[in-house]
Amino acid sequence: MNIIALSKRLYSPPFSGYRSLHGGINDALSKTVFSGPIMGRSVHHLRKAGSFVVPRVLFVSRNLSTNVSSSKQPAFLRWYLKKVESHPFITKSVTTSLIYMAADLTSQMITMKPSGSYDLIRTARMASFGLIFLGPSQHLWFSYLSRILPKRDVLTTVKKIMMGQALFGPFSNTVFYSYNAALQGENSEEILARLKRDLLPTLKNGLLYWPVCDFVTFKYVPVHLQPLMNSSCAYIWTIYLTYMANQTKADS
Repeated sequence: MNIIALSKRLYSPPFSGYRSLHGGINDALSKTVFSGPIMGRSVHHLRKAGSFVVPRVLFVSRNLSTNVSSSKQPAFLRWYLKKVESHPFITKSVTTSLIYMAADLTSQMITMKPSGSYDLIRTARMASFGLIFLGPSQHLWFSYLSRILPKRDVLTTVKKIMMGQALFGPFSNTVFYSYNAALQGENSEEILARLKRDLLPTLKNGLLYWPVCDFVTFKYVPVHLQPLMNSSCAYIWTIYLTYMANQTKADS
């Protein structure tokens, strides 16, 4: 009898003990992770004991790690991204205005004579253009492109670049030169003469600079940050642009 009882104990499957142990572990994990304020769900909505709960635990851990990584961002960056989310129109307009102001001051510093001084009225013209026109128009333009061309593959990116060079670039540069010339007191004939002299060379030089910036912007930057990226690229471009816009009047 002792030999028979011993053989039954040796060859009986241990699944009952394993299941009870595994169920106890799952109960502990479920009560720890999914009860209380983390998930807001009662234990009755959880899986029964014995089910596989590790993927849910990993999911919660991944969310927690995302929150931790976002909390490591600089305070100013977190504040700015919140403003872009809550007030995108005015935030992008003010950002573009500040970039244009900085670019014009840089342009004056490069071209200024030793005895010269900053032309703050000129800087105000540049800043007002970014605030009134370019910032809002960039917001609308990039939002429009993301709707009609939502993909981010290479072919779609090239289409966006071509549309920018054919439509937005000529339009924005025409408005820029006309707006700046009008604020300097030029009449319609003088503005047309300036456009004939400066617009085409500007567009040609833009073909050497903007396609690379646009490719990075459309391919890798989120839509809500594309105007910021475009304005950042425009800092270097605007140094050249403000120099062109403030040359002497063209012969009408």
